[in-house]
Amino acid sequence: MLSIGGEDMISDLKPTLPDRDMQEDLTRSPSYTVTCEDYVHVVEFSPFSSGSPASLLAYGGNQYVVVGTCLFQEEDMEVDGVQFNALRAFHHDLRVDALAWSPESRLDRIPTIRFCTAAADRKLRLLTSDLQDQNEVKVMEGHGSYINHLVFEPTEGKQIASVSDDHTCRLWDLDGNETAVLRLRSPGMSVCWHPQDVFKLMVAEKKGTIRFYDLVTQQAILSLDCGHSGPLMSADWCLTNTIKVGAVVGNDWLIWDITRSSYPQEKRPAHKDKARLFRWSIANENLFATTGCPGKISSQVFIHHLGHPQPIMIGSSSVGSGLSWHRMLPLCVVGGDRKLCFWMTEM
Repeated sequence: MLSIGGEDMISDLKPTLPDRDMQEDLTRSPSYTVTCEDYVHVVEFSPFSSGSPASLLAYGGNQYVVVGTCLFQEEDMEVDGVQFNALRAFHHDLRVDALAWSPESRLDRIPTIRFCTAAADRKLRLLTSDLQDQNEVKVMEGHGSYINHLVFEPTEGKQIASVSDDHTCRLWDLDGNETAVLRLRSPGMSVCWHPQDVFKLMVAEKKGTIRFYDLVTQQAILSLDCGHSGPLMSADWCLTNTIKVGAVVGNDWLIWDITRSSYPQEKRPAHKDKARLFRWSIANENLFATTGCPGKISSQVFIHHLGHPQPIMIGSSSVGSGLSWHRMLPLCVVGGDRKLCFWMTEM
């Protein structure tokens, strides 16, 4: 690592992609699979406690969202592999393109399910259900183009932030009112809320800039730079150690330490086709996963450990889509053709 004027610069030594032999050695079949009735376009574990031993999981595709619970043998010795219990299927007017869980979703006391989706009609849909006969859908309009990502404020869940190709990040309340608009300089690709500070928001833009906003002043207080061209497709804030930010740009994954430099500390090629998604593990701050752009036949998921130059595991899913980590286990899920694929990482 070269240091110039106190700023970390990326070493010029060009790391290489894992070669074919190494890829075969690292490739693992899914640890567990769950069969679905249709193609899965998005899948998200709830990052919040459900108040029960099982984790909430939602997956969606063409005109549907299924909400269920997952319990794995690592959590309960009586479970053989994975126990998936579908709680409810929701009709959705179009294909689901993005989904976010509310921290208000709970299965103890009075069961409540709340999540928000984005679809190609540029609308958000806030779905609330008691899993009985009370189901409410609130439609939120305001974006002028495709919505790429959305997130709930994680402490109370009373606000939603969404980013779009229309060069905005918009904030909404649960009544469906737009409460703020942050103007961006290129399409918004990812948005993350600070886990404790409700007034800090991270927004990643396609042209390669990641900004942190103070929502009181609605001004950017810090920005990170990818340092090279190539579209930024996805970024994530490490919620267990918020000085760490990761992203995929072009073929590469990048990691920043925001206390040290606005330039990435580490950058390595991952996918020979373009990389699509970056997600930090919630259970282990040194684990993260990246996916390649969904291919015609299969899409790869790489699981990485900070400090290891190569991926520690490679998975493959037929037309894989979506990527999410379990709240407590070093386990991630990718959607695919009529199934969910789960990979458990040995720690």
